[in-house]
Amino acid sequence: MKNQLNYQKELDGLLERLEKERAVGDSLPRLFLHSCCAPCSSYVLKYLREYFRITVFYYNPNISMQEEYRKRVEEQKRLIAAYNAEAEKQVAEGRNAAKEYAQREHGEDSGEESRHPCRIDIVEGDYEPEVFFELTKEYADCPEGGERCFLCYELRLRRTAQEAKMGGFDYFCTTLSISPLKNAAKINEIGSMLEKEIGVKWLPSDFKKKDGYKQSVELSRTYDLYRQDYCGCSYSKAERERRE
Repeated sequence: MKNQLNYQKELDGLLERLEKERAVGDSLPRLFLHSCCAPCSSYVLKYLREYFRITVFYYNPNISMQEEYRKRVEEQKRLIAAYNAEAEKQVAEGRNAAKEYAQREHGEDSGEESRHPCRIDIVEGDYEPEVFFELTKEYADCPEGGERCFLCYELRLRRTAQEAKMGGFDYFCTTLSISPLKNAAKINEIGSMLEKEIGVKWLPSDFKKKDGYKQSVELSRTYDLYRQDYCGCSYSKAERERRE
């Protein structure tokens, strides 16, 4: 049996290299990050924004009901707005602190600022549930976490990679691996395949590690985020209702 790769270790190594590159003056690379929902993105954005200029791509045609879709995308936008407001406050405070220090020590202004996270942008993809249903209609009876989910992963990641390529991004990734119910090995397998096919670098990840999932739950409480109890598709909703 093949040993499963440690995707968190791969990510740690990559982030360490990026940190060294930044130390010698290189600009932050650009990341096109697919997000499944605000709660899952909460930890991932906090974690990665020190290393990347992030654009969140909200593309989730698996969400069956339009009302549910709109609720989730608005929560995503609300969270990003809150993070950006916090970052702007940090920048202002850092600028003031640097200015006060320079004036106190040298009697002049300083052009240097403390390091702060960059602004996060968001792109909302098309809401096209018919694409998801056409792709998965033969897998209606497939259990949650099986082949139907793998098709859904690829649908969303393929569009993410395509948009990242067109936008000239350095990397693409997804928040999906933060969920204990999602198959991180399969997500990374698909991401690596798309990297070779489409030509934009995949960011290896298993965001549930380092208590990532636990931290996402805590951040959801802090920002009072709506946490859904199913992935979004009608199949998972029906399975949840059967369990209840």
